[in-house]
Amino acid sequence: MKISTKGRYGLTIMIELARKYGEGPVSLKQIARDNDLSEHYLEQLIAPLRNASLVKSVRGAYGGYMLKDRPDEITAGDVIRVLEGPITPVEGIEEEEPAKQALWLRIRDAVREVLDTTTLEDLKNHTGEQTQDEFMFYI
Repeated sequence: MKISTKGRYGLTIMIELARKYGEGPVSLKQIARDNDLSEHYLEQLIAPLRNASLVKSVRGAYGGYMLKDRPDEITAGDVIRVLEGPITPVEGIEEEEPAKQALWLRIRDAVREVLDTTTLEDLKNHTGEQTQDEFMFYI
């Protein structure tokens, strides 16, 4: 399974909104500028996030986007599924022989576990300096 720029940049949007949570709406222009990303591309990504009720838009001169829920209530898995679709390492798992099918299912479940237990709160607070057990995932 490979996460495309849709998932990566969508997660960037959501982390930025988590960092500004409670401060009011944030414009995509600001997020694009702060992260050296294309504003036009971020506009394409925000629509499915809004449609999935992960973000809400605020109109007006000081408008922008805000998280619909608290950062500790939204997981990386929520964002990735909206933008990338189902989390699966290979297509047609059910058609594989039992040994390979078991391996693919274990990989899928491990990836899901990481994505579904990592919240935007976790990601917004991550500084790049890892403690010994922080973000240590065993697959």
